[in-house]
Amino acid sequence: MTEARETSAGHAPSDDADTVAMLGATVRAARKQLDLSVQALAQRAGVSLGLVSQLERGLGNPSLHSIQRLASALGVSVTRLLEPPAEELVVVRAGRPHVLPLAPGTPDDGQAVRELLSPRGETAIQLIRTTLPPAFTNVERPFRHLGTETVTVLSGVLHITHGDREIELGAGDTATYGCSTPHWWANGHDGETVVLGAVAPSER
Repeated sequence: MTEARETSAGHAPSDDADTVAMLGATVRAARKQLDLSVQALAQRAGVSLGLVSQLERGLGNPSLHSIQRLASALGVSVTRLLEPPAEELVVVRAGRPHVLPLAPGTPDDGQAVRELLSPRGETAIQLIRTTLPPAFTNVERPFRHLGTETVTVLSGVLHITHGDREIELGAGDTATYGCSTPHWWANGHDGETVVLGAVAPSER
């Protein structure tokens, strides 16, 4: 990686190509963890939209200054962006998960708390613990995204509407479904309902 002028088009030199590809993949994964668009990340970091777009495709030759800006915007260190994906054991300690942001425009009161239990930046699978308050439902803002999800109810009662199907899950019950079909949850319990979900990026 170099401090030299950023390129707006083309590939990085061959000896940096792997580093740029790895950096781009890490930036893309971290951006998605924060539910940011490419444009939103570029604005937050104060860099061009083209730079972020090309970087995520393994192209370009970003300066260290731009990498620092991206790291700051993503809430991670430069070292975290530049290091290879972890191949060793990664531990997320109890009480220290990353709390995922709510969807834009969603009020804080009475909303679900989503905690990411898998490492930030992990793209193969995401493990999320969701706590639903009493009377929670997102029927007016259904989920719809790529991937396949498996959910297990740890406590309480979860109602899932998936397309035109409705199911009820109690503690210990598990369901798996494609996420590209609009779906929503409702807490069927008078207390909190806690759900553990694993999301893979591709459909079954």
